[in-house]
Amino acid sequence: MQRTFAIGDIHGDLDALVALLAKLPELDDGDTLVFLGDYLDRGPRSADVVACVRRLDAMTAAKVVCLRGNHEDAWLQVVDQGWPEFIMPRTNGCLEALRSFRGQPPPGEDEPPTDEEMRPLHAGGFFPKDVVEWMRGLPYFYEDQHAIYVHAGLPPAKDGTFPHPSLVAPPRPLLWCRDRRFFADYRGKLVVFGHTVTELLPNELSTYTPEDPLDLWAGEACVGLDTGAGKGGFLTALELPGRTVYESR
Repeated sequence: MQRTFAIGDIHGDLDALVALLAKLPELDDGDTLVFLGDYLDRGPRSADVVACVRRLDAMTAAKVVCLRGNHEDAWLQVVDQGWPEFIMPRTNGCLEALRSFRGQPPPGEDEPPTDEEMRPLHAGGFFPKDVVEWMRGLPYFYEDQHAIYVHAGLPPAKDGTFPHPSLVAPPRPLLWCRDRRFFADYRGKLVVFGHTVTELLPNELSTYTPEDPLDLWAGEACVGLDTGAGKGGFLTALELPGRTVYESR
């Protein structure tokens, strides 16, 4: 049986990624690993996370799919035209990414960037060229026989339906949308998503340990996997079609 292991937002948490991968069963060439995006920011080891997921192709027999997250998308906008509104809030964790790619210790929680760090932060100038090109090549979604995989979800159309991600043009809402209508009303082929931390999803709609809102979130036809890695939480993977859940904690 062909299995797919979808993995939620990592956000620079290398320890969680390593711990989670160690808990997965042995993979073969019929298996697929799908990362839902947001490899960067907040956690202390963005550079190491990117390096790890990029070399997995050579380390496993499984197919590896790395999707684009809104944080990769945001950094590309920073590189191409600037986006100070993304850079400046410390909660976005951009300074953590800069320090990581420079091989420096992570900043304190409320530590501001130094004057010297401001220019490379606002231009994304600390990223190696190959990392920028890798981010540019990340797809907006992936689909197999089990599910559709996308970073944020499916944005509703004007008529209230949820178009297939291939029909969402331009595709950026697939990375940024956060609409309760999707979580509550979507019906169709299973969609596996990240982006919105599960404790912020409508807990009353989850059929997976609803007594623990930090866990994976399972709606009628969609599953949320952002369990807060890099932000004090943990990393979650979902195996399909068996629906086995793996956690880094």
